[in-house]
Amino acid sequence: MASKRWKKIENIFAQWFGSERVPLSGGNSKISRSDSMHPRLFLEVKQRQNPAVANLFENTAELAKKENKIPVLGIHKKGSRLWLIVCNVMDLKKVASEMKGHSDGSDQLDKDGSRGKD
Repeated sequence: MASKRWKKIENIFAQWFGSERVPLSGGNSKISRSDSMHPRLFLEVKQRQNPAVANLFENTAELAKKENKIPVLGIHKKGSRLWLIVCNVMDLKKVASEMKGHSDGSDQLDKDGSRGKD
């Protein structure tokens, strides 16, 4: 059963976005290299025993819990405009609603992802 666990994980993830898992996903699929059949989103699932980003998020979550706040971890790639937002999937709608009405801010960032002299 353990060998099929990753298929179940991919299917759960795809279902969150109203899609389904691609059979033979990745390089073997003739449909898409994505893990799902979604028409607009390229969904990719990575399951790891101890991913570094999960450890960073868990530390943030502990601090947020003490202040009764929703934990949101921002990860920035140094020297670029790439930002990642990490949150618990159960909090995703709440986190997205906090961003509603705001610019993505990328037009305000220098090449290194900072805001200049702020």
